[in-house]
Amino acid sequence: MLAAIAYLVLAPTGRYLLRAGWEEGKILARRRPIPELVADPATRAPLRAKLALVLSARAFAHDTLGLETGQSFTSFSRLDRDTLVLVLSGAYRDKLRSRTWWFPVVGRVPYKGYFDFEAARAAERDLTAKGFDARLGAASAFSTLGWFNDPLLPTTLRADSLTVANTVIHELTHNTFYAPGGAVFNESFANFVGARGAERFFRARGQTAAAQLVVDRWEDEKVIGRFWASLYAQVDSAFKARPGEEPAQVAARIAVRDSIYARARAMLRDTVAPQLRTMKIGSTQRIRIDNAVLMARRVYATDLDAFDAVLARNDGDLRRSVALIIMAAKEDRKHPFDAVRRLAGVPAVTARGADSALR
Repeated sequence: MLAAIAYLVLAPTGRYLLRAGWEEGKILARRRPIPELVADPATRAPLRAKLALVLSARAFAHDTLGLETGQSFTSFSRLDRDTLVLVLSGAYRDKLRSRTWWFPVVGRVPYKGYFDFEAARAAERDLTAKGFDARLGAASAFSTLGWFNDPLLPTTLRADSLTVANTVIHELTHNTFYAPGGAVFNESFANFVGARGAERFFRARGQTAAAQLVVDRWEDEKVIGRFWASLYAQVDSAFKARPGEEPAQVAARIAVRDSIYARARAMLRDTVAPQLRTMKIGSTQRIRIDNAVLMARRVYATDLDAFDAVLARNDGDLRRSVALIIMAAKEDRKHPFDAVRRLAGVPAVTARGADSALR
């Protein structure tokens, strides 16, 4: 016990966990049951409508999709700030390898969330100073994987109803299955279940226009996912063609990847943007692409088409597809994407690099 206390107080990771625990405790302490808020006449109508939607999406996830809901999203907590958490990710500048962090239970992950925003910015500066590409962005929701009664947060409710339903189902997917150290698979899988689950949720409610908009957004996600996959393959090939750790060899890899990224920005504008139905890509001059951005995007968008192929093979039965994917991922923990591709009946060749890059 003394050793554990000393670790929490003295070690950087221990202090980080203490701060995270303190912030989670504050969130949990402010919980109010959502049914109580929905019934409260003092609750503003827009908030009441979204809270009711969350309860319905949660019930749909459990009853129709077979997801583990526990007590997640049965309560609501107010925050004392506009931003929930800042998430830091990083990557080696001359390698397609993420900077990773290890935590109890979840294992090694390619991102680190900060409730202390000054600490987040300091960590970003430190990562950059050490020669990494670094990326810092805000997150509106997170999951404790069923360990606590995750409440709904105002940051989640700022989104439109389609995104709210998607987010609820996405996070409940993490409650149902989370492979330790498998962040790329976990997030890409949850992205698939969130989108396809939200589509079916709105169709079940007779909201066909909303369901179609969810489909259009998902198709855009897949288009963007293919772009990142193609870019990853190009950079990976260029790096492998220029091995070595001498300063000149490292500089050569960085130079060639910068050239590839410059062409990628033009491709986003000229080739990818015209394919998108719901997303808008701004000026390519404002689009930042580096290894940190590429690796972070790949976390949420790896082999999305393979998940859809499993769904098609099972005649659109999402509940069965989710169960089969989880079973396959458990059986091949080292290469879960290969397991999914076998289920889909397609060659298992594209995702392994993304897995190994995180080790």
